[in-house]
Amino acid sequence: MSGTDVRGGSGGAMGSRERVLARVRAALADVPADEHVTPPPGDGYDESHFEGDALEVLVDRLQDYRALVERVPEAALPERIAAALERRGAARVAVASGAPREWFSRVTAPRLTDSPEAPLSVADLDACDGVVTGWALAVAETGTIVLDAGPDQGRRALTLVPDYHLCVVRADQVVNGVPGAVRLLDPARPLTWISGPSATSDIELNRVEGVHGPRTLEVLLVEPSG
Repeated sequence: MSGTDVRGGSGGAMGSRERVLARVRAALADVPADEHVTPPPGDGYDESHFEGDALEVLVDRLQDYRALVERVPEAALPERIAAALERRGAARVAVASGAPREWFSRVTAPRLTDSPEAPLSVADLDACDGVVTGWALAVAETGTIVLDAGPDQGRRALTLVPDYHLCVVRADQVVNGVPGAVRLLDPARPLTWISGPSATSDIELNRVEGVHGPRTLEVLLVEPSG
């Protein structure tokens, strides 16, 4: 057999990943040591290029993605949640079992609670007018908000089926860039990275929203009350 032998030590055929790595190692075998790339110290990420106020950048990016965004004083959060749901005409909303009760102190619409012990069915979620959750982190530079199935967020289906998603992001959950978010997130948790409403395009580049997630994403960015 010519070329690189890509069989493992036990004699079994390697998988695709092992084959690719074996070919890379073979291709680099005759490269002088001083030509190999040496990774920088630490984790290799540099966010010194980031400019501007992180909250302002996040709002700008989210609006570029056609999300609705409002900066809200913490003391006014219950009122703003109720107002957002009223504007939307949401008569019934889904919430995670760990969402703070004070968020909904001004909300009159019936709430369906989703919990690990009593998960809502797909039909129940589809019949809801929207869902209200918190978030794990928000990335200013990319306008991305990350869920990790925390108590105030719930399971992934909760935020994929309803057509409207109202989310509460606190100012202290906003990081400059993706590397900063990766350092803080637990890779063992189910992570969902969202940049704006769900959208896709066909071969003619006609944009369609709501195909595989909420058609409307609304963000309440909570800042400490002055």
